[in-house]
Amino acid sequence: MNVEQQPIEPVEPPAPAAAQPRIPAEPVEPPQNRFLFVDIAALRAKQLRRGAVPRIDLLAVPATVGAHGEAIHKPERVAMEEVRRGLVPYTIPAHVVAVVPDTPDA
Repeated sequence: MNVEQQPIEPVEPPAPAAAQPRIPAEPVEPPQNRFLFVDIAALRAKQLRRGAVPRIDLLAVPATVGAHGEAIHKPERVAMEEVRRGLVPYTIPAHVVAVVPDTPDA
């Protein structure tokens, strides 16, 4: 079995795009429903854990202190503050909206 040896060329990783978060032009109204608030913040926290850029200044978010005295900004706290400030746009799918009947069933 003869295999020709070809030189391996190094592959350069693609240049990273500018790390600018997408902030809505006008802040959206924070959800009035606390369960919706939690759902939106949880999805945003997942994005932050996966490497998304925060949309707020981290100095404005309460931080916990690590073992060596460094500030640790938990993604959940950052996400909740972003949602509270209206920096996370969201939509409610039509099939999720509940319809309340006008007349009570007897």
